[in-house]
Amino acid sequence: MTNAVSNKSSDGKTHLKVLANLSSQEVRAMSREYLMPAVFNYFSEPLVLRRGSGMHVEDAEGVRYLDCFGGILTVGLGHCLPEISDAIAEQARTLGHVSTLYQNEWIVRLAQSVAGKMPAGSNLKQSFFTSSGTEADEMAVMLAKNVTGRQEIIALRHSYSGRGMYAVSAMGHANWRPIPPQLPGISLMPAPYCYRCPFGLSYPTCEVRCADDIKEVIATTTTGAPAAFIAEPVLGVGGFIVPPREYFQKVVPEVKKAGGLFICDEVQTGWGRTGTYWNGIEHFGVHPDIITFAKASASGMPMGITVSTPQIAGAFKGLTLATYGGNPISSIAAMATMHIMERENIPARSERLGKKLRAGLDGLKDKHPLIGDVRGLGLMQGIELVEDRRTKQPAPKRANLLLDAMKARKVLIGKGGLYGNTMRIAPPMLCEETHLDELLHNLDGALTDVAKATV
Repeated sequence: MTNAVSNKSSDGKTHLKVLANLSSQEVRAMSREYLMPAVFNYFSEPLVLRRGSGMHVEDAEGVRYLDCFGGILTVGLGHCLPEISDAIAEQARTLGHVSTLYQNEWIVRLAQSVAGKMPAGSNLKQSFFTSSGTEADEMAVMLAKNVTGRQEIIALRHSYSGRGMYAVSAMGHANWRPIPPQLPGISLMPAPYCYRCPFGLSYPTCEVRCADDIKEVIATTTTGAPAAFIAEPVLGVGGFIVPPREYFQKVVPEVKKAGGLFICDEVQTGWGRTGTYWNGIEHFGVHPDIITFAKASASGMPMGITVSTPQIAGAFKGLTLATYGGNPISSIAAMATMHIMERENIPARSERLGKKLRAGLDGLKDKHPLIGDVRGLGLMQGIELVEDRRTKQPAPKRANLLLDAMKARKVLIGKGGLYGNTMRIAPPMLCEETHLDELLHNLDGALTDVAKATV
């Protein structure tokens, strides 16, 4: 059992010594008793993790796993990198917490660095820091409503913006919506889900019909005066859905014509994950008015970032603050993360390794009829499992079996999509080709086993 023992040292100071030695079975039992059952876990038998290093994590019994999901794309570079861990530890010994009622060096240094990574010509410059992607998106929506004086928001079906009141109201997944929408004035337009086109068309002959629907949505589901359109460049929880290249170029001008703003949710896609660029939206050739980040931005430390232009940020009415936003520990973790990303040229690395990963997944699709679709950008790739390629019947039970089969092979991947049938693969961006080879080899074997299983 875990022992927490207070001891007095020779200098008379009290020290707390924590010995973490609970077994996986004990942790699962305590979880059932003390954690709300709504807390979602992967696997038929939840995995209890104790240590992480680089590309790998260890469970309570010391079993080692190759992590190809990185805590929902949050451990963007790898687990417990010494350069980042040392920076966090040193800052914790110096100054651990400052609310936004005070200023500190690291929050302004971070804001300056973030401004330097915004899309060229966007004028995105001023940041507001919070502790999560949910808060970042909530702030973005609040900012858009405040500045425009409007109340209506357009989001995408299959989208996910967190678990706040706005996020739940705009949720594009019934299974992630525990209560009905709590906020009025939210419209959901069809997602750019080419594999399951909501209009029954095929790209490119469709001429991106899903994007054209923005006119209908504005005209029929709003007052004609939306405050903003919010969208992820790649829908994360939605199953790594990648829009056609023309999508945002058609949607965003129509939103602007109606007087609304474009909020780009880069919580999963930002910071080099999609390859080539620092920001996922740069693949699509449009400029957001507001952009949000979280997850990989601070290598697992609590961090949400909302960035806007000085004109929009300066028009915010009233006062606001964030108790934990931009605290020195999270800020220096983000700075250390950015330093490594710049040194290693992470966007280019994600592009190169993403091509290898995609080629391997396409090869597995040719071999395994269970894979209906492969999609993604950079080191953010998904495979959608189907019972039959002709009917595209989702295979969520086989997706669960595949999660367990990969766990048994000591490789961790993710799962998502409205139908629970899309495997999400997003290894830390400092991975090597050998790690991708290991992933693909084990995925090949696991797919073979799952295809034979009775469900």
